[in-house]
Amino acid sequence: MRRLLRLVPLVWRTVRRSPIRSGLTIAGIAVAMYMFTAVEAMRSGVRSATEATAEDATLVVYRENRYCPFTSRLPQWYQDRIERIDGVRSAVPMQILVSNCRASLDVVTFRGVPESSLQASLAQGASISDGSPEQWRRRSDGALVGRSLAERRGLKVGDRFSAAGITVFVAGILDSDEMQDRNAAWVHLPFLQEAMHRGGTGGDVTQFNVFVDDPTRMDDIAGDIDALFRHDERPTSTRPEKAFIGRAARDIVHLADFAGWLGWGALAAVFALIANAIVLAMRDRIRDHAVLQTLGWTGPLIGWMVIVEGALLGLAGGLLGALGAWGTVRLGRFAMTMEGTSIEISTSVGTALLGIALALGLGMLAGVVPALRLSRRDIATCFRAV
Repeated sequence: MRRLLRLVPLVWRTVRRSPIRSGLTIAGIAVAMYMFTAVEAMRSGVRSATEATAEDATLVVYRENRYCPFTSRLPQWYQDRIERIDGVRSAVPMQILVSNCRASLDVVTFRGVPESSLQASLAQGASISDGSPEQWRRRSDGALVGRSLAERRGLKVGDRFSAAGITVFVAGILDSDEMQDRNAAWVHLPFLQEAMHRGGTGGDVTQFNVFVDDPTRMDDIAGDIDALFRHDERPTSTRPEKAFIGRAARDIVHLADFAGWLGWGALAAVFALIANAIVLAMRDRIRDHAVLQTLGWTGPLIGWMVIVEGALLGLAGGLLGALGAWGTVRLGRFAMTMEGTSIEISTSVGTALLGIALALGLGMLAGVVPALRLSRRDIATCFRAV
C-alpha cells in the first residue's frame, strides 16, 4: 500500500502537464458538487424540521381550515379548557405575526407569548447570549431576536427595527438548537395583540403550543382537544409540531424532493466529466505508458495510476465545490419561511464531507474501466498506437 501511495505525487505532476484540460475538468466537478452540496443542505434542513423523534412532546393547536397566521384566530380562554384535558402538562397561547405569509428567504416572524411562559415556549437549552431577560421584561416593546434572524438583518442589542407594521427594541439575542427559535423575534403577547388590533387585545391568539406528559399519547390528546372544540364557533385542528411544520411548509418540502433529482444529476455530471478527462488523458499518454512498461512497470501498477488520477480530479473538484457551498450557506444563514414556520438550509460540516467523499468515490469509479483496459495492454500494442 505504501508503494501505491508513493505514486500520488507522480500522478499529480502528470495531471499538471495538461493544465487547461485538468483545470476545466476540476472546475466542472466543482460546479456540480456545489449544486449537489447545496441541494443536500436544503434537504437536510427539511428533514431536521419535519421528521418527528421519540422525544417530541409538543402539539400545535390551530384554527381548523386555516393556513396563514393572519387567518387563524382562537379565543385565549381556550387555554384553561385545554389544560384540563388528561395528559396535558401546560398550554401556551401564542400570537404569530409574519412580514410575508408566502414562501420566502427574507421573512420576519414575531412570536408573542406571555412573559411567564417564555422559557416554556423555547427549546431546552436555549439561552440569551447578548442582552438579558430582565431588559426584555422591563420593556413592553422588547424583543428577543433569534441568532439567525439577527445575523441576516444585522441586528444587535439596543437596535430598533420595524417589520410587518410594528417596531420593536432588541433586548437580547437568542441562541437555540431549535431552528424555529433562531429565526423568530420573541415579544410580549399583550404588546403584539395590541399592535395587531391597533389598541385592543381582543383576547385572540394564533395558536396554542401544548406540552404533553407522555409523547406516545400525542395523537390521542390531539383528538381529545379537537373533539372538545368541534362544535364551538372556532373549531381547532391539532397536530404534533413537526407534522404542523411539514404541512405549513409543504411547498418547500415538495421543492426539496424535486431538488433531490438535481443532486443526482450533478453526481452523474461529475462521473461523466472525470471519465471523459481520463479517456482523453489515456490517448495522450500511450507513449508514456509504453516507456513505463519497458522500464518494468506492471500493468496493475499503471492501472492504479489511472484510478489515482480520477481520485485526484474528483477530490480537487469536490473540495472546491463542497466547501464553497458550505461557506456560502454558513455566511448567508439562509432560511426558507412559509406561514410562520422556518426551515434553515443546513450548515452541517457532515454535508460538505459527504459531497467530498462522493466526488472522491466517483473519481475512483470513473477510472476503473480505463484502468482495466490499460493494465491489459501489452508493450507492442502501445508502441503500435503511437
